[in-house]
Amino acid sequence: MDMTRRGVLAGGAALLLASRAGAAPAGFDDRLYRKAIVIDGLGAVSDPDFKPGMTRFTPRGLAEMRASGATAIQMTVADPGNDVSLEQAVQALAGGDQVIADNPDILLHALTAADIRAAKASGRIAIVYGLQDSAVIGPVLDRVALFRGLGVRVIQLTYNLRNLSGDGSLEPANAGLSRLGRATIERIEAERLLLDLSHGGQRTIAEGIAAAKRPLTISHTGCRSLHDNPRNVWDAELKALADKGGVAGIYWMPFLVPGGKPTKDDLIRHMAHAVNVCGEDHVAIGTDGMLSATVIDDDARANQKKFYEDRAAKGIAAPGEGPDVFNLVMDYNSHMRFRMLADDLARAGWPAARIEKILGGNLLRLYGEVWGG
Repeated sequence: MDMTRRGVLAGGAALLLASRAGAAPAGFDDRLYRKAIVIDGLGAVSDPDFKPGMTRFTPRGLAEMRASGATAIQMTVADPGNDVSLEQAVQALAGGDQVIADNPDILLHALTAADIRAAKASGRIAIVYGLQDSAVIGPVLDRVALFRGLGVRVIQLTYNLRNLSGDGSLEPANAGLSRLGRATIERIEAERLLLDLSHGGQRTIAEGIAAAKRPLTISHTGCRSLHDNPRNVWDAELKALADKGGVAGIYWMPFLVPGGKPTKDDLIRHMAHAVNVCGEDHVAIGTDGMLSATVIDDDARANQKKFYEDRAAKGIAAPGEGPDVFNLVMDYNSHMRFRMLADDLARAGWPAARIEKILGGNLLRLYGEVWGG
């Protein structure tokens, strides 16, 4: 061992270089994350200590929601499906209103983009009401205005099956839009609501984008060129969506990979591909999941099995779903998932400005253009 001064200095320099080479790249700047607008284009607030009958969040639930950094979440407020009645949908909306009213210190019902900015300024989470199916509207197009008056701001045209507006993603005929579907899109846009083409068949999505005259969204999907699953969207439709000024939200779901158990690397691969196809101004987050972590225990396994069996019986379970397949990216199974994603994108070399757009800037822009504010 060389214990001369020159030897010690040389050894120290070598150790310094080695430590720099092996050090993990820095994550996303904490100040930027605290300032960022973070929007889940399709998800849900949740409380890990929830008990049936509760409408007020628990201290732990409140603490996790605040720590998450989430600014806004678009939540489905009525079940999708051709058998859902208007009364059921209105009751579901009333239930959402009650939860927001009982938790004014953490929740705010967003009707405009300005409401989302206000939620950020006050440390709350803005809740955006959405319908994940137009079946409850059907041929009675005045119901679009009714739902707008009840606070809905996003309407998805189809779910996995066929409705009167068009074919969903699981319909083998892939028949596209009906005349009613085109009229429904026209009425949604006339009411300054956001059109969502998630869960649509390939032709329904392509024809819906072509029919739209205003920016729109596919709020929760993946890239079909990376994994050929009917719940994912081909590059041609993703590019057409971006060309209309729209935004695609990448979900954190089984459909990202064969086998239904995606990693964070799989999610980021889909996000990167979407950015390459659409441009960084047209990609966002749409987890299609809960904000709090899912505890994987016997109860959770039993609940997932029943959830899948119910969906399979209704014919709405997509390829990749299963009795033991949880709807999440396990690497991000935490209420801090958005911060974790931001850190991983930064470590992958994504510029901070792009990360801020993906976290929520792109959706805030879209919401403002469609709703105003």
